[in-house]
Parts: sequence; C-alpha cells; structure tokens
Amino acid sequence: MSRRRSVLRASLGGNGDDMDPLGFLINLFDVALVFALALMIALVSNLKMADLLTSKDFTMVKNPGKSDMEIITREGGKVSRYVAGDAKAGSRQGQRVGTAYRLQSGEIIYVPDSPGSPAAQ
Repeated sequence: MSRRRSVLRASLGGNGDDMDPLGFLINLFDVALVFALALMIALVSNLKMADLLTSKDFTMVKNPGKSDMEIITREGGKVSRYVAGDAKAGSRQGQRVGTAYRLQSGEIIYVPDSPGSPAAQ
C-alpha cells in the first residue's frame, strides 16, 4: 500500500514535502536561531565581557574617570561590583596614616605620619 502512495505522489508531481503548507516555518526557525546566535556574539564582543565566560580572575573598569565608573572583579569564582559614588561604599570613614613612595629600583617605602603633623589630622 505504501508503494502505491509513493507511486501516486510521484505521478502527481513530487514528494510529500512540497505539499506541506507550513514547511516554510522550519526554514524561518533556522534563520531565527542563526540571528539570535549572531546577536549574542555581537553583544558579548561589543561589551567586552568575554572575560566573564572564562574561569580566570579579572578586573574590568567601565567608564574610567567618570562619575558613573564601575569596577567589576572576579576572584576565586566570586564576582563583585563597585560603583563609584555608591552610598554604601562611600559611607566608610577613614583617616590618612602615612605616605608610600616607590623608588627607582621598584621598592616601596612607607613613611607613617607623625601624630602632631597637619596631614595626620
């Protein structure tokens, strides 16, 4: 019986795939997949965030020197983000405790401020 159907289809003008009215949707789905993949690759390369996809530790600075600067770091698998001007990060108080100097040999010397000096207050 299947032989009769195949002979009948062949005599009517082709195989059964040509008769499917929704066959174009398969090709449309393939095109959409290729477009989505190309869009994801373009976004990752444009945002320079390919480092997020690797297992290496990194530090990335977005908008350096501006008021909306962000520093994104990953150390040991933990990703942390620091936003310049962030109220939570800026609420910490500190004081100056000294000065560090780098010599021509690459050595770093730390000189603590004396308790009575104006810089220590």
